[in-house]
Amino acid sequence: MPGGKCFQPRSEPGGNPAMKIALDAMGGDNAPRNIVEGAALAARETSSEIILVGDQKLVRDELDRVTRGRVPANISIHHASEIIGMGESPAVACKTKKDSSIMVCARLVKEQKASAFVSGGNTGAVMTASFLLLGRLEGIQRPGLPITMPHQFGVTVIIDAGANVDCRPSHLAQFAVMGEVYAEQILGVVRPRIGLLNVGEEDGKGGEIVQEAFGLIRSTRLNFIGNVEGRDLVNGRVDVVVCDGFTGNIILKFAEGMIHGIFGWLRDSYRESGLLAKLGGVLSKPAFRGIRGHLDPDRFGGMPLLGVNGTCIIGHGSAIPRAVSNSVKAAEKHIVQKVNSLIRERLRALGLARGGHG
Repeated sequence: MPGGKCFQPRSEPGGNPAMKIALDAMGGDNAPRNIVEGAALAARETSSEIILVGDQKLVRDELDRVTRGRVPANISIHHASEIIGMGESPAVACKTKKDSSIMVCARLVKEQKASAFVSGGNTGAVMTASFLLLGRLEGIQRPGLPITMPHQFGVTVIIDAGANVDCRPSHLAQFAVMGEVYAEQILGVVRPRIGLLNVGEEDGKGGEIVQEAFGLIRSTRLNFIGNVEGRDLVNGRVDVVVCDGFTGNIILKFAEGMIHGIFGWLRDSYRESGLLAKLGGVLSKPAFRGIRGHLDPDRFGGMPLLGVNGTCIIGHGSAIPRAVSNSVKAAEKHIVQKVNSLIRERLRALGLARGGHG
């Protein structure tokens, strides 16, 4: 079947969807199974129409399995004949696979046939498709990818987490604005405290780029507390941490590995200890489950690619169905809270809107 043709599956009577979310059914380690199950979860909890984009037969078979043939009225399928693999070159794949599920999702948003798209597929390809088809918000030089770092007092937003390896001072200043809007509108933080990641707290620390970015951010009306260090990511001192994507992505991968490592060490320690320690481990399980739940990224779903002219939510490749459902809700909230409009307005008001291709 040629790409671009929609299939509307059998459905039950339902409500009137408030918005349409294109969901990449082929993106992720366990696609389409986990994606379809996540879509079914979201369909029961939202009035938005969820457009599953991918191989029609595979997706329809999964839908029939998950819903036992009773597909909710707010789920539809849009056929895409190609898939971009996790190991493929994003630039090459997006140019050669025009009918891939990722490219079709982005195209639906560009053509205003969907309000947002969600994908847990090849992250580089998702970003490339967004850049190619959606472009940037007016005044934005480089889109930024935020992540949330949990700690005992809440979470800290880190931006950028991998969209831009090399950054100019003006890019970092714009990330500060994007992070502020995200923390306010999505996380509910009142007047977020913003810090610039550096090797020390004192003014004048770091290289030329960071020092110039410090001056740019300090000259605005943002709630800028100055330079922050690595420990401030998890001590609640700051709500938004600004850094380049190279540093942010290393932080993300290190944190993921450390969380798995700590729980692995605890598990091995209890197994190798005596009876009393094992008993303590059994009694401590509820507390550990609470900690694991607090650190679980699935409760947030995916994260938005901020600064593109549309709504794109990037999910984790190994996302479970609940995380997929939460990613759909994240897309809805991004739209309802008018995050893009607020970023554009605030950049203009602070004098940080820039032209050109930076």
